[in-house]
Amino acid sequence: MEETRSKLQTQPLGWWVRSHGCNELSLEHDDLEVCLMGWVQYRRDHGGLIFIDLRDRDGLTQVVFTPDVNAQALEEAHALRSEYVLAVKGVVRKRPEDMVNPSLLTGEIEVAVRDFKLLNRSRTPPFLIEDRVEAAENLRLKHRYLDIRRPAVAKNLRLRSQVVHEIRNYLHTAGFIEVETPVLTRSTPEGARDFLVPSRLSHGHFYALPQSPQLFKQLLMCAGLDRYYQVVKCFRDEDLRADRQPEFTQVDMEMSFVEEEGIMSEAENMIAGLFKKVLDVKLETPFLRLNYSQAIADYGLDRPDVRFDLTLRDVTDVVRGSRFNLFARAELVKALRVPGGAELSRKEIDDYTDFVSIYGAKGLAWIKIKDDEWQSPIAKFLSPEEQEGLTDVLGLEAGDIVFFQAASPEVVNNALGYLRLKLGERFGLIPENTFAPIWIMDFPLLEWDADEKRWEARHHPFTSPRDGHMELLEKEPGLALARAYDMVINGQEVGGGSIRIHTRDDQEKMFAALGMDLQESRNKFGFLLQALDYGAPPHGGIAFGLDRLVMLMAGCSSIRDVIAFPKTQKAACLMTDAPAGVSNRQLRELGIRLREAENKPQD
Repeated sequence: MEETRSKLQTQPLGWWVRSHGCNELSLEHDDLEVCLMGWVQYRRDHGGLIFIDLRDRDGLTQVVFTPDVNAQALEEAHALRSEYVLAVKGVVRKRPEDMVNPSLLTGEIEVAVRDFKLLNRSRTPPFLIEDRVEAAENLRLKHRYLDIRRPAVAKNLRLRSQVVHEIRNYLHTAGFIEVETPVLTRSTPEGARDFLVPSRLSHGHFYALPQSPQLFKQLLMCAGLDRYYQVVKCFRDEDLRADRQPEFTQVDMEMSFVEEEGIMSEAENMIAGLFKKVLDVKLETPFLRLNYSQAIADYGLDRPDVRFDLTLRDVTDVVRGSRFNLFARAELVKALRVPGGAELSRKEIDDYTDFVSIYGAKGLAWIKIKDDEWQSPIAKFLSPEEQEGLTDVLGLEAGDIVFFQAASPEVVNNALGYLRLKLGERFGLIPENTFAPIWIMDFPLLEWDADEKRWEARHHPFTSPRDGHMELLEKEPGLALARAYDMVINGQEVGGGSIRIHTRDDQEKMFAALGMDLQESRNKFGFLLQALDYGAPPHGGIAFGLDRLVMLMAGCSSIRDVIAFPKTQKAACLMTDAPAGVSNRQLRELGIRLREAENKPQD
């Protein structure tokens, strides 16, 4: 057999032409001569017969080597191994009844091989090319081209392609013009850190990769294009908290002569149509709406998962006079009641205490409600009046558990908001295979940066304040609300946008509120201010995170699962070893000298 393997040589494709994919054949093709091409998934050697599952991107077809069809091919097939690349010619025939595989679309047929070509060999893969793979993610990312061969990953990329196709079809029909905007632009403050690209022709000067096409799409509205869209790469050089990537894809849209209703209606119709066409899921329109302050009050987060009913309650007034000093002194005290949650073990509660520490919480107070008593280390500090007040406000019943946070509003809301999601999973409260879209509106226009001691734009500095709120920027900027809106599905922000400032005077007032004087604003944004001077129309838009949207539709837990070649949380590509050093010659051409401790260039 070793001799056979050594003699089996790879061959060119020549005049062979693939007739069908490996997921196309059925009983209606019985007795048809076909040519299939793909990879060896499995080889089963039954002595006088060899069965091979031949795989391509769409599925599997069983091919069989038999002595009565081609004895030489059968002998040579002993040398085939997993992931070898084959072309086979043969005849479709019905499988014996006891060999039918109902889990495959091609499970009723097989192809009796008359001839085959070995197109390429393969080394033994570092992990199995199948969906149930136990290999670590880093190993799979190192060999991503093999990982994509797995049906689940390939399916996600096909879904992504279909989503983009349907989005383009919808927007084209709705009168949008697709326009590509520059990838090399100037660095402008938009919130995150820019990726910088040094200029070879202008030493000491840099391009920036765009965090979004924000300014260019506004300029396209100034140019009169009326409706623009783009499926566009964006770049942000930020710490990859949670599930983020340094480069990501947006579906970017902008419209002229519109108010919030027009943009939100168009976005709803696009998303609802997308879910119907791709997943056959009907989303009821118009989507629910919730203002930002209510979302924070009820759910702790501005991207709430509204598929289940657990909500937070403010109990600050109830426990303000408590002998439990933490409650008595705290700026905000909130409670999260979990019906039937008293079954939680002390270890589980300790694990949740560790979990909320991620969000700045110093601990996690709790009370289990029993028929005859309240069980908790803090129960003895609560007076009968306070217990009665909590029972009334929270609707407590025997068998419940209540979790408390007492701290600053940011810590309280984040800690309990994320704990709510964990508890929803723990108690099976989140319905599967459902989608609950919601709009979040009326965001604060600005937020205070304690480190820089100045106001910064919560969304971006081109967002228009609510009518009548421009005047608040000078006296009470923290009270100004934005004409901004986020689309949230199942606790994931899939899109966000706003009505933009479209006059120069108002834009300069916004820059002033952010601490920019006229000279600085004109240095950084002079081209935008000039464009607004030439009759800019009222306009606004929205951008959808394509990676996150596809992740939701695919039922995945990470955006890395729906990106062909993703980076790690350290922004590294394990497959190409990027980022990497560059040669001294390249650095000299750019007029750059590195500090030795930072990066040793290649020779």
